[in-house]
Amino acid sequence: MEQPQQCFTRIQSFYPELSETEKKVADYILQFPEKIMHQTITQVSEDIGVATSTVFRFCQRMGFKGYQAMKIVLASEVALPIREMVQEKIQEHDNERAVTEKIFNTSIRTFKDTIQMMDFSLIKKAVKAILQAERVEFYGIGGSGIVALDAHHKFIGSGITTVAYTDPYLQLRAASQLTEKDVAVIISDSGANTDTVQVCEAAKEAGAKTIVITNLTKSSLNKKADVLLRTVSNGVEMRSEDVFSRIVQLSLIDALYTNVIKGKKEMGQGPMGRIKKLFE
Repeated sequence: MEQPQQCFTRIQSFYPELSETEKKVADYILQFPEKIMHQTITQVSEDIGVATSTVFRFCQRMGFKGYQAMKIVLASEVALPIREMVQEKIQEHDNERAVTEKIFNTSIRTFKDTIQMMDFSLIKKAVKAILQAERVEFYGIGGSGIVALDAHHKFIGSGITTVAYTDPYLQLRAASQLTEKDVAVIISDSGANTDTVQVCEAAKEAGAKTIVITNLTKSSLNKKADVLLRTVSNGVEMRSEDVFSRIVQLSLIDALYTNVIKGKKEMGQGPMGRIKKLFE
């Protein structure tokens, strides 16, 4: 996986799932980035009141090789004043242009951050599972339900039997009817919704493979996933529903669909065994 090119947005994206000790490190970096430029890892740990190993592990948790690697990226962000741009929020005095620019800039950063932390081997695994499935069902509630419906709309033209469910009761009933030949794609921003977790459990008990698309890595839903595809959320705090997360998840569905169509074309160009070659 490539070294991250951003630090502030990465910390903010991971923040909800950090431990209390990790949040102390995160808060210090976000509050005093210029100070860190002139500090050793020992000085930082003393200021925060944690062990140097805690700071080092935090840097690795953010995707960096170590403290120095994080400082290099941090220095470039401080120099370009990206920090202010990252933390921009919609203000009452903002005009139409300011609001529009903030929305678009946040969307762009969210896409970039998601690509940087994406594990493409898991994309490959998800595509393989879908290609081998007899039936693919998409599940999502609320904003995630919109993504599920969009996925069904795309994949219905792929030749794969597909359906989308957005009602929790219907989701649970449908998931329990799946077989080991099927795939359940479960979409959830937080991965913490009880109904969604139950649907994933029902799908696994039925023998189906489960692909989970979510923002957070630490949740009971993610632990049950056969394939976990994580997106990053950097939403401007202006509404309860994360519109930026939904935009990235829609694009992730587009990527899965395009890769599946590519795989199906390869299958049609020769023996069925050729599909195995795609994933070697």
